[in-house]
Amino acid sequence: MKSLMKSLLLTSSLLLVACGGVGALDFPGVYKIGIPQGNIITQDMVDQLRPGMTKRQVIFVMGTPLVRDPYHQDRWDYIYSYQPGGGVRGQERISVTFVDDRLVSMTGDFVPSQAQAATAEEPSD
Repeated sequence: MKSLMKSLLLTSSLLLVACGGVGALDFPGVYKIGIPQGNIITQDMVDQLRPGMTKRQVIFVMGTPLVRDPYHQDRWDYIYSYQPGGGVRGQERISVTFVDDRLVSMTGDFVPSQAQAATAEEPSD
């Protein structure tokens, strides 16, 4: 009976150690999927944003924002994080601010490209 209890205890402890350590071990040849979360943000999307755009136009370009603060409804946050299988997680974000339902500024990891910034500064005839 004692030997049965010892073998059962040994087996269960080995199973617990094996199950608990799976996340820490890297098994060669095992495929791990990438995990994207949030709104995909591209430089092309940011370049399409112009001061004075309505909230509806911003949604058309950027999609529905991930975070809409109920206390600050004139600020939208777009956040994208991606963790390649087994790799380091990366995160990108951009916040857009509205005044009177018109886009006035954007801050974050993306800035308008030089060509877009030059066309925004040119006076229209």
